[in-house]
Amino acid sequence: MFNKIKEEIKNDYYQQNYCNDGQRFVAWYLRNIYLRDMVEAKDDITDGPNDKQIDAIYIDNDKSTIYIIQGKYLNQEVIDAEPVREVLSSWIQIKDLIRLQEDGNNKLKRKLHEVAKAIEDEYKIAFELVTTSSLTEGANSDLDAFQKAIGESSEIDDFSASIDLIDNEELKRRYDLAIEKDNPSIIHAIDLSQSKFLDTEIANTKVIIASIPLKETISIPGIKDGTLFQKNVRQSLGLNNTVNKGIKNTIYSDKYRDFFFFHNGITAICNKLILEDSKLNLYGLQVVNGCQSLNTILSCSEKVKTLNDSYILFRFYEIPQRERADKISTNTNSQSAVKPRDLRSNDKRVLNIKRLFEQKYSQGYFKTKRGEINPPEKNNNYIVDLSDFGKWLIAWHSQRPNISYGETKIFDKYFEILFKRDYKPENVQALNFWMQEILKCWSSDNPLSLDQTLLAMKAYAPYHQLYAISMCFAISNNQSDRVPNPHSCWEKAKNLNMVSEIIKISGISLNMALEAAANEPQPQNRVFSPQNWIKAKTCLAGINFAIRNYFNMLPMMPGGQEISSKLKDALILNGEDFEYRWAAD
Repeated sequence: MFNKIKEEIKNDYYQQNYCNDGQRFVAWYLRNIYLRDMVEAKDDITDGPNDKQIDAIYIDNDKSTIYIIQGKYLNQEVIDAEPVREVLSSWIQIKDLIRLQEDGNNKLKRKLHEVAKAIEDEYKIAFELVTTSSLTEGANSDLDAFQKAIGESSEIDDFSASIDLIDNEELKRRYDLAIEKDNPSIIHAIDLSQSKFLDTEIANTKVIIASIPLKETISIPGIKDGTLFQKNVRQSLGLNNTVNKGIKNTIYSDKYRDFFFFHNGITAICNKLILEDSKLNLYGLQVVNGCQSLNTILSCSEKVKTLNDSYILFRFYEIPQRERADKISTNTNSQSAVKPRDLRSNDKRVLNIKRLFEQKYSQGYFKTKRGEINPPEKNNNYIVDLSDFGKWLIAWHSQRPNISYGETKIFDKYFEILFKRDYKPENVQALNFWMQEILKCWSSDNPLSLDQTLLAMKAYAPYHQLYAISMCFAISNNQSDRVPNPHSCWEKAKNLNMVSEIIKISGISLNMALEAAANEPQPQNRVFSPQNWIKAKTCLAGINFAIRNYFNMLPMMPGGQEISSKLKDALILNGEDFEYRWAAD
């Protein structure tokens, strides 16, 4: 991996944007493992003087996780415990954000504002030591002790955190997996020669039940990044979950090696399984019950590696049928309580919206389950994802794009307000069309010349542009306290060939609002954080002001009189095309 990375970081992007190979290595990791784009990766990097042993911070809103990364790009086989101690130092410092913000560099200060907001929203923290080497035996012992200390501290102060080693072997595994991340098909082989197992067939289905050494489970690919659990109804709930605490305690205090008897086991399905000479080959592997357990076991990896007599029960089923696999996933998840947002895909309101949408658009498909793949026979322009749809609703109808960045509030607190059974499919597709046009502007070409900090927030800032579009219509009709109908807006703009112009205005207005906020005086020892601004309700007033200002200035621009006249015709709607916003405050 070292030689591969060495060659790849010679590319112009890495050479022109990062001042040393250490930064280039961390940027490579962000780009290739977490699939961050060029702008996002550069924004994530905090390495430099006074970085406080924090090379990068990546906040994954979909997984509610803060990744704090320390990179060690070294061309040597093993490294000692010093890098592990640096990660421990960053963990100690992150618990005192105020002091860390005072002492850190400007990049770190800006990121820590976003970290503070994420911690308020109960995000987990994952510290990662990423290296092209392996740890010495002594360093592994230190890592084991630090994992235990962090786990114990999480129980005391309710500060959910974990520390993971991404060494040369794990780095290669993650790289190979990331190549097919958009449509992962995990292939894995397990040696059962040291295990007790039963090979049988039940209901015309191949079944293998095996007791597998606990330390073998941490080598299964796709645990940390969640790709192993795409068919699971939820991802990791964090180490503070009651059941997960019990699992961890058993790992560290199980002198009689009773883990096998305390644990209910793991349920895994695959498209095909082949058993040859005690070697079990699994194709299209997915764990449908055991996400919490495997994540907790991985968080204690160094301790687990020392356990020679601890086993865990696995049930492997050959289930190629998607519908059958989904039913198994739902019915086997009872060990930990499933949160409401995990089961919204089966809510009657969601299913009714799906039915009406697919009935209206035969070429369309409404995806309600995580990990669903777009049916090849459907038109991609008419495919809607439930998670995206919830974010569109709260940005447009509730006029709160600052809440669109995460699913928790949308599918928990505001679900009853947002998802209405009689929501018209025309409005669903209109929101879909608007977002498709918006996202064309958030490409590397950057046709609207958006600020680089905006482009770095591609995961959530586009919803503010969707909000800005709705406000263009509301302001033009003197309806600033009411919300326009998405379908009416789309049809009017499309029929008058003004969609691209409205997209342009909304994007420029968002950009102007950010620039104005960045130029405002900041309190002493504070750095303006675009990420926190975009997540605060105060940003909406700035966007509205920028839209009004643009409308006022448009007639004075070259050719502006004609555009202003056409724009006015495109934006004017009837009174019945507006309704009061859906309160979500």
